Amino acid sequence: MKTRVGVLSAGRDCPGINSAIHWLVNSALDKDLVPIRGTMFEIIGIVDGWKGLIEVKPDKKESVKRWTTRLDGNIVRTWDRYGGTRLGTSLVNPFDPKKDRSEKVVQNMKKLGLDALIVIGGFDNLGVAYKLFREGVKVVGIPKTIDKDLSETDYTLGFDSAVNIITHDIDRLRITAGSHSRIFVVETMGRRAGWLALAGGEASAAAIILIPEHDFVIDRVIELLKMRKKEGKRYSIVLVSEGAKPRGMEEVHERRGRDGFGNYYLGGIGGFLAEEIEKRANMEVRYVALRHLQRGGSPTAYDRRMGRKFGIAAIDMIVNEDFGRMASLRHGEITSVPLKKALEKLNLVNVEKFYDTKDYKSKDQLL
Repeated sequence: MKTRVGVLSAGRDCPGINSAIHWLVNSALDKDLVPIRGTMFEIIGIVDGWKGLIEVKPDKKESVKRWTTRLDGNIVRTWDRYGGTRLGTSLVNPFDPKKDRSEKVVQNMKKLGLDALIVIGGFDNLGVAYKLFREGVKVVGIPKTIDKDLSETDYTLGFDSAVNIITHDIDRLRITAGSHSRIFVVETMGRRAGWLALAGGEASAAAIILIPEHDFVIDRVIELLKMRKKEGKRYSIVLVSEGAKPRGMEEVHERRGRDGFGNYYLGGIGGFLAEEIEKRANMEVRYVALRHLQRGGSPTAYDRRMGRKFGIAAIDMIVNEDFGRMASLRHGEITSVPLKKALEKLNLVNVEKFYDTKDYKSKDQLL
């Protein structure tokens, strides 16, 4: 018996995806496990996420070669050490209300002979996976998002690498901030969840951390900065999530409109805040948006290890016929949870438990 499994990465890239693919391939093709599993596996990589499953023409060899690739141990041998996704990705939504192509995905999967599909994605794209599951597709998910906003899992691929990048970049900014006695407003990603800014701010000892879960008051930010200056601090780092906003205002959007899932492209709150501080307080401020730097670079050791665990778990889920579920880390152990439950709500920062709403930073009390 042979089981043909497709794997794709959907949505925005991050470190750890390649590690998951590397290890799911190695686990699937482990010959010693064939007698235990009762099946052999063939792994087919889908190029550019959902776009690949939509664009491929299964009856044309050149199209199949363009949009799919047969994966084995030799091909993925070194993938685990690299960031991004070697399969490529896209922001295509098969269930886009303006152009629903979900039926094309289902048809092409059947024509390609795929018995199951592994989807590496965040909230939106695992949402696509769940919709396909409801239409009869045998699908399992691997959580991937630097925002760490997926529920029912304590970790999502890419988060640790992104926090490390934020920390390293702020360490560099701290040098010039101190030399010139300046304030630096640093903007991180984080549409609805502030985990990235909160963890990055803790690791880099940022003076002020602003997150989407709690609207801030600009005058209070300025008051805190003035207090630091009066105390003799030469510089200050203000870390702000792209989804954070001043009280009484809307999120700051870029001009590019929305993605295929209807989400506005956020960005610019850091620049807006820097201008307001300069204008209201006559302080010298610089603004840096880390943007895609947070997604780049090699995965940390933790993301490589979690990619391994999630990748192996995905194959185990297929063997056990645990479809419509997502690999998950809960209380230090790998398990699986229903996609439906993981998508019921976002995993947001518990402000009361973790955030100081007066001084805009992580709480200094844990127990």
